[in-house]
Amino acid sequence: MDLYSELTAKYQTIPAIATEIINLEAILNLPKPTEAFMSDIHGEYNAFQHVLRNGSGNVKSKIRSCFRDEMTEKTLQRFAFLVYYPSERLAAIHQEMDGDDLQQWYLTTFRRLIRLLAFTATKYTRSKVRKAMAPEFVYITEELLYNDAGTQDKLAYYWQIIHNLIVLEQADEWIEATCRTIQRLTVDHFHIVGDIYDRGPAPDQVVESLIRRDQRHSVDIQWGNHDILWIGGAAGSALCIANLVRISARYNNLSILEDVYGINLRHLARLAEQYYQDNPAFSPKLGRSDRPITEAERLQITQIHQAIAMIQFKLEGPTIKRRPEFEMDHRLLLDKLAPDFATIELNGHTYPIENGCFTTVDPADPYRLLPEEKEVIDSLVESFTHSEKLHRHMDFLINRGSMYLRYNRNLLLHGCVPVDEDGNFIGLTINGTTYAGRQLFDMLEANLRLAYSQPNEKADLATDLLWYLWTGPNSPLFGKHDMTTFERYFIKDPATHVEGRNPYYHLRKDPDFIKKILKEFVLDPEVGHVINGHTPVKKGTDPIMANNKMIVIDGGFSKPYQKTTGIGGYTLLDNSYGMQLVTHQPFTTKADAITNLTDIISTRRVVETEARRRTVAETDIGTALQAEVEVLKRRLVELRNGD
Repeated sequence: MDLYSELTAKYQTIPAIATEIINLEAILNLPKPTEAFMSDIHGEYNAFQHVLRNGSGNVKSKIRSCFRDEMTEKTLQRFAFLVYYPSERLAAIHQEMDGDDLQQWYLTTFRRLIRLLAFTATKYTRSKVRKAMAPEFVYITEELLYNDAGTQDKLAYYWQIIHNLIVLEQADEWIEATCRTIQRLTVDHFHIVGDIYDRGPAPDQVVESLIRRDQRHSVDIQWGNHDILWIGGAAGSALCIANLVRISARYNNLSILEDVYGINLRHLARLAEQYYQDNPAFSPKLGRSDRPITEAERLQITQIHQAIAMIQFKLEGPTIKRRPEFEMDHRLLLDKLAPDFATIELNGHTYPIENGCFTTVDPADPYRLLPEEKEVIDSLVESFTHSEKLHRHMDFLINRGSMYLRYNRNLLLHGCVPVDEDGNFIGLTINGTTYAGRQLFDMLEANLRLAYSQPNEKADLATDLLWYLWTGPNSPLFGKHDMTTFERYFIKDPATHVEGRNPYYHLRKDPDFIKKILKEFVLDPEVGHVINGHTPVKKGTDPIMANNKMIVIDGGFSKPYQKTTGIGGYTLLDNSYGMQLVTHQPFTTKADAITNLTDIISTRRVVETEARRRTVAETDIGTALQAEVEVLKRRLVELRNGD
């Protein structure tokens, strides 16, 4: 149904059409809502959840503006953490006080929350604010919100509502619901610029949190290369599955497969125990906050790590050979090993092998899977394609995700736009057609969606392209020429570990190059920005480049990267006043944050300031609303003319 048909069916009388025109044109004049951008969360749920709850520091900023000099810094911090973590802080309050002290705290807190809610809701319509409220408290909250406690006629009415909430033991529930409403209204829309998965312990909880947040379609995702592995796993790509299981073993995260997604690893564990011993190159990486593991657990993970790595290397061979268009023959490595597996010949050099584990490799046919290995990978594919919870999460990533997004003048993408040294777009040639620039992204997304929709298809191009997105030389999500996993395991010489970044990463400092990118993706090069994730910003490196037109927001949510970045992540805020880059300190634990009221906001840096406040009319939603207004005005004329 086109827009004209849809609107004329919905609004059939002159009063109805006039009312909707008045409503829409009023909305167009409201201030632009706040957007927040995050990337490379990598399963760090607690840090992510803290930023989500505090609105990238925006909640505290709202409190400060609303109450100005009425609160001490300590009182402000306590009130802010009530808004962030209402249930946990309420539990602490009940331990600290009772009787009249608790009654007084309730009365003070109710008034403060209503004031903060009113302050936060000023840029939204009543309808939108109502939708953000908990349905069970809508009547009560609206009565408190839109009635002045200082008005004598309604003073008793106002305080009776609050009194009854306390007497009927609904005060805590109302406080929790109102705090969640404030959180939702503080940031209207979240953009996740890739890599929810891998490394950290709880990507599933990140996705669940986003699903809850997106009940009002306020979240979008630009896929990262690590997300592709999990989408590929659900789509039945054996290579994607082997890679993600290997990474899960490497970072001691196998429990997410077994306990969260119900993936059966018994066959893999038996194979690993049969063929592999201890090996320091494959011992799991443990973070400081990880649960200690026993020696038996460490050995089992080490054996599993080796087993799945060998399966991965074997699976790569046939894929590379049947896809010459991928131009990845140089990644065929098992056939470069000496028959005794003591050395390997690469690029005219012979290197000694260290920590080898090639007991299942046949020198005469190195890419052949043993029957037991084939049984293991077939079992894993079966488990992945039939995991209901995994498919629920991947359905969300597919429905709310894309390879890139054009949103309110900005281009959001995780990795890079592949180019050569001269900045010319490069890509893939498939069946005689070369795809580069925006066409490359569109072709890869179309094939990703096709592969996900047909999980039972084997060895087809769409499925192979999922793996290419993870590791291919011209993959927009990878951005390097090689993924030297094999070399890092087995060769000591660091010269073999070099992966070779795409020239995009040094060219993106050039304003003219960024303008070229924006033009390619049909955006205004004078006002647009490219918002990038994927590459952690190292200490001393500026995340804002190309005269503020390129903003890199991977600052180190993932704990393994925090030594490189020196911080705990970036988020970007874009509101009616302009853009700000927010730097976060490393997150410790949720318990520490709540107990010690430890926030992780560090500094804000202005990227761009608007000469005047932007309105809804200047956003993508505003463009859509203006189109509706034009249709409704046309229909209004028709009705008045008797049509």
